[in-house]
Amino acid sequence: MATDYPEFNVYKGLQKPLIFKGFKGKFIYIGGACIVSSLLICVALSSIFSILWGCAALVLIMFGGLGLTSHFQKKGLHNKDKRKGIFIFSKTFVCISNN
Repeated sequence: MATDYPEFNVYKGLQKPLIFKGFKGKFIYIGGACIVSSLLICVALSSIFSILWGCAALVLIMFGGLGLTSHFQKKGLHNKDKRKGIFIFSKTFVCISNN
């Protein structure tokens, strides 16, 4: 009494990072943090000082943070070591530069 179950193909994704409005992977979260933190700082400065200081902080922090995030994204999704030379790993770290 064997039961035949239907077979379905399982979509496993394309193994690519998530992209939203030009931001990829972890930079989506960093950009979102810039937006949320700028809104919170805007509310705090508007209530303490004036609406002008709050709006100025909103513009500077939001666009500055998103600009820096975009700049760091151009270097790549993962941190890369750009040093050149011959590296010898032993009990102490020694670097012999090619320069």
